[in-house]
Amino acid sequence: MAREKLTETAVQAALEELPGWEVKEGKLHKVFKFASFGQALGWMVSAGIEADKMDHHPEWSNVYNRVIVNLVTHDLGNAISNLDVALAKKMEGLAG
Repeated sequence: MAREKLTETAVQAALEELPGWEVKEGKLHKVFKFASFGQALGWMVSAGIEADKMDHHPEWSNVYNRVIVNLVTHDLGNAISNLDVALAKKMEGLAG
């Protein structure tokens, strides 16, 4: 998938399809909460495999049952791109 920087309008339209996501400090941002550390870690492994297939990797951290995710495309000058939206959608699907 070619990386394309999104306009502000396109980012806002994408957010309408991504529940709980917002733009924070110029990045797509969401905090996922799971029932346990094991579920959070399992989700991170699954999401990490999908991200690697896309050659696009999140900025994220895990504390117990929470995973804090920030998505931005470094190759496009730290802009939000179509790749960020695609990865966010995959993450949503994996989270159930």
